[in-house]
Amino acid sequence: MSNQAIALDSLGELGAGNFTFSERVNYLKEFGSHSQAFSTLQPDMQYFDIRGVGYIAYMRKWGRIFVLSDPVCAPHNFELMLTRFHNRYPHANHVQVTKTVVDILHRRFGMYGTQFGSESRIALKDWSLSGKKKQVLRTALNQAEKQGVTVRESFSDDHTREISEAWIKTRKCKSNEIRFLIRPMEMGYKENERHFYAYQNGEAVGFIYFDPIYYKNEIISYVPNISRASANFKQGLFYTIMAHAMDVFKQEGVPYLDLGLIPLMLSADDEVQEAKLLKKMLRLVYAKGNFLYNFKGLEFTKTRFRGVVEKTYCCHHKATPLLEFFCMFKLTRLF
Repeated sequence: MSNQAIALDSLGELGAGNFTFSERVNYLKEFGSHSQAFSTLQPDMQYFDIRGVGYIAYMRKWGRIFVLSDPVCAPHNFELMLTRFHNRYPHANHVQVTKTVVDILHRRFGMYGTQFGSESRIALKDWSLSGKKKQVLRTALNQAEKQGVTVRESFSDDHTREISEAWIKTRKCKSNEIRFLIRPMEMGYKENERHFYAYQNGEAVGFIYFDPIYYKNEIISYVPNISRASANFKQGLFYTIMAHAMDVFKQEGVPYLDLGLIPLMLSADDEVQEAKLLKKMLRLVYAKGNFLYNFKGLEFTKTRFRGVVEKTYCCHHKATPLLEFFCMFKLTRLF
C-alpha cells in the first residue's frame, strides 16, 4: 500500500460501504465530475458502493435518506448504480442532481424530478473581464485596488474562523453554517483544495475555498464552496478574490470554473416529470422568501460571471413532498 493510501485510511472517515477511504478517493478522481462530488466526502455521509463501478453518497436524517449529487461513477453506469440503490432504499430522495439522473429515476421508478436551482460553468480559456455585462466585476476590482486590497493563495489559517463567525452574524440565517449542500469548512480530507485570501493593510479580510472537480484523474474545474468576507468590508470582495483565482487557474491550464448551486434560480417553463405545484411553491419562496435566505442576491452575484447555466434538480416520490422538503431544509440549515 502506498504512503498516500495509508495516510488517507488513517483519517478515520470510512463510510458504511465496502470501500476504504483511499479507494473512494480513487473513484472520486476518476469520476467526480459533478460540482458536489468532493462534498460527498464530508463528515456524516454514508455510502452505497459497487466495487469496480463507483459509489452513491447519502445522509440519513429523521428516518429519511437524502442522496447528494450524481453517482460517482461513469455515466454509463448511472442506471446500474441507481437501480441497485433504490432496490435497497426505495424511498430515498435525491438533491442537486443532473437531468440524466432525473430521467433514469423518472423512467424506472416513477419519481418526480423538480428543478430547485441552477448551476453555472465558465470556460476559462474564453474568460476575461471585458464586456458591458461584467462592469460590476470591474467596478469591484477597481474599488478593491483603491483600498489597497491584494489577493494571494495561502495554506495557513489566516484568522479564518474569526472572519467566518463575523460574516455569519451579517447573514439572514445566523444560527448555523449551511451544511450538506455546502460541505463543512473544516474537513479531514483536503487534497487539492485551494485557498485564496484577500488582504488589506496586511490583515486577512476575506477568503474563498475552492474544491477540485475531476475527470479521469485530472482536475478539470474548481468550485468555490466556502466564501467569507469581513463584515467591515464593502460588497464586491467575492468578485475580487474570484477574478484573481480564475486567472491563476487559467494560467495553470484548468479548463473550467464552476460556480456551484444557485438555489431557486428556476426556469419559466415546466418539464413533464416536474411536480407542478411544488415548482409553483418554490417560485413563491424565491419571490417572497428573501428574508429567509438571500436567494436573489446570490443569483445576482453568480450570474455576473456570465457562465453557461444548467438546471439542477431534486428527485422525490410525492407530488407535494412538503415533509421531505422541510426535512431537507432542516438538514441543510437553509431556513
